[in-house]
Amino acid sequence: MMRHSPATGVYMDYQATTPTDPRVVAAMQPYWSELYGNPHSADHAFGWDADSAVEMARSQIAAAIGADPDEIIFTSGATEANNLAVLGIARASRVRRRIVVSAIEHKCVLAAARAAAEEGSEVVTGPVTADGIVDVARLVELIDERVAIVAVMTANNEIGSFQPLRAIADRCAAVGAVFHTDAAQALSVLPLDVAQLGVDLMSLSSHKAYGPKGIGALYVRRGLEMRPRPLLHGGGQEAGLRAGTLPTPLCVGFGEACRILTDERDGDVPRVAALRDRLLRQLREAVPGIEVNGTLGARHPGNLNLRFPGIDASVLLQNLHPHVAASTGSACTSGQPEPSHVLRAIGLTTAEANASIRLSLGRFTTEGEIDRVAGHIGVTCKRFLVA
Repeated sequence: MMRHSPATGVYMDYQATTPTDPRVVAAMQPYWSELYGNPHSADHAFGWDADSAVEMARSQIAAAIGADPDEIIFTSGATEANNLAVLGIARASRVRRRIVVSAIEHKCVLAAARAAAEEGSEVVTGPVTADGIVDVARLVELIDERVAIVAVMTANNEIGSFQPLRAIADRCAAVGAVFHTDAAQALSVLPLDVAQLGVDLMSLSSHKAYGPKGIGALYVRRGLEMRPRPLLHGGGQEAGLRAGTLPTPLCVGFGEACRILTDERDGDVPRVAALRDRLLRQLREAVPGIEVNGTLGARHPGNLNLRFPGIDASVLLQNLHPHVAASTGSACTSGQPEPSHVLRAIGLTTAEANASIRLSLGRFTTEGEIDRVAGHIGVTCKRFLVA
């Protein structure tokens, strides 16, 4: 088995996963070895203590998005939540057989839609602009009484673009379609409010928000007439929507991560945005001709997706190792040979997509690290350009 040496470079892949906040690790610790009861064991104090911890975490997650605790369904992550939303709603409707997704959805949403298509649904893709923003006027035209569910992510995982959800939500409500948003990338940087956004379903991920891996959630609006069909069957946990014993430590960690976000997001976001802008300025000075993919306006504050004309992105990343840890796009598709579907959807050619890398930063990034990254990329690119 191949082993890698410990990472020593600057971590610039926060959108693949964030470091777990030490305060989250501390909050989880007792539930591994001391308070280890099954939260579904209703006959003794060990189970009661675990259940209380899970319900506290549920309340903390709900508070972070303006929901009520009983509207939060724990899952293993955003991928499961997205599948439960898309496939679950598609299977719940015998009359509405159309699914509408944006062209830049996460691959797990697109894959779930394809799976629903194999079961008889029709999948329709809504276009986006060159900025990576959904073309609302054209998308709205696709949403009618035949549509079961519309899926548009809150913040894109590759180019960071924020989407205008409210206008889409209003159209869905008018025709009775369920509106779902994947907010995995948005939770750590946006003050989400499900009522203001008008969404029926929202997927969340802990490890994109300084919590542990292996836990996520699906918000399911109370009173939603067409509820998702469960994908997992068993003991009827999570209001019958998701069977299985909940991992108490991970739930607690996710809850603590949301508590910290609620308290500190307003300070984190402008600091991270300033660091991103600092990095972009330095890179533009060091590497003339680089281009930003997507808009710099309505964008995730920690995201830079950059195109380096004439330089293969995979080769660039290899030459940056071990000094800089970044990626060519989604961690869920890294290593696959095809160009990013997101970059192609905003109009880039295959060559342009293959010359693009994603740099993402966050809570623990420092100014010194930004300067080091800019220096390493500048020196590395000069070698390519001279050659």
